[in-house]
Amino acid sequence: MAVQKLPLAKAINESLRMALDTDPKVLVMGEDVGKLGGVFRVTDGLQKDFGEDRVIDTPLAESGIVGTAIGLALRGYRPVVEIQFDGFVFPAYDQIVTQLAKMHARALGKIKLPVVVRIPYGGGIGAVEHHSESPEALFAHVAGLKVVSPSNASDAYWMMQQAIQSDDPVIFFEPKRRYWDKGEVDTEAIPGPLHGARTVREGTDLTLVAYGPMVKVCLEVAAAAQEEGKSLEVLDLRSMSPIDFDAIQKSVEKTRRLVVVHEAPVFLGTGAEIAARIAERCFYHLEAPVLRVGGYHVPYPPARLEDEYLPGLDRVLDAVDRSLAY
Repeated sequence: MAVQKLPLAKAINESLRMALDTDPKVLVMGEDVGKLGGVFRVTDGLQKDFGEDRVIDTPLAESGIVGTAIGLALRGYRPVVEIQFDGFVFPAYDQIVTQLAKMHARALGKIKLPVVVRIPYGGGIGAVEHHSESPEALFAHVAGLKVVSPSNASDAYWMMQQAIQSDDPVIFFEPKRRYWDKGEVDTEAIPGPLHGARTVREGTDLTLVAYGPMVKVCLEVAAAAQEEGKSLEVLDLRSMSPIDFDAIQKSVEKTRRLVVVHEAPVFLGTGAEIAARIAERCFYHLEAPVLRVGGYHVPYPPARLEDEYLPGLDRVLDAVDRSLAY
């Protein structure tokens, strides 16, 4: 059947399976991705079906994983590498921003690096230190990298396909607390553009922009606001670099108010760039300043405190009320 109801993690697994099956140059690499199938079982069964030469268990060395992927890409392969947890990516940060992001420009376009770096990210799973970070703005700031994050199973399947097919490096952030959320996946659909935002709920009074794990929260906020007679539009950004500012502008010109929501700290986060651009583009349409809701500018707290740290229904609703009060 073309349409299946799958958890987000299984949708990524099916997408990787499809890519491995159709293109012999696709490789999957990372810590425990083979025999174990990944700590979240996203790569479960792939090594069994495609062999150890295609699905490769690597040493615990993130810099080496990405560096090897760069070498493989230069030889014509399309490696998909997994960083086991968000906070583990920083040993590879030098390879990603100094080599992976720069090689295309350095070679005056003659060299392409079709590498996908998969990063489970965000909180909400009660994990220990270095397992709940949201470092997407660090990568979105770097020219030469595409940065995306699906919020649902269908996007997870298709955006992974598109990321693997891209000739430019893609940082693929996977919202780990949504891994088990199920959704319909049509494997014969025609996907929209990888970097296009999508309206997931129509509204007239205010626009909520989110991506990854916060889209579900914003949909819950919109449902709660409707009970109070407020009509909120929810836009799933899907891509943090490039950003679909045209879609945001179109929505804000209709609703005249904007609240941007993400798990990452508000300070210098993705929402800051969106707020600045929309303030420029929509100055004469806005009836309230663009507001941002996100994490605090502190190290991610211990698991018992993460509910206080992460934006939830009440904090987003408070921002909505403040915006509508102008």
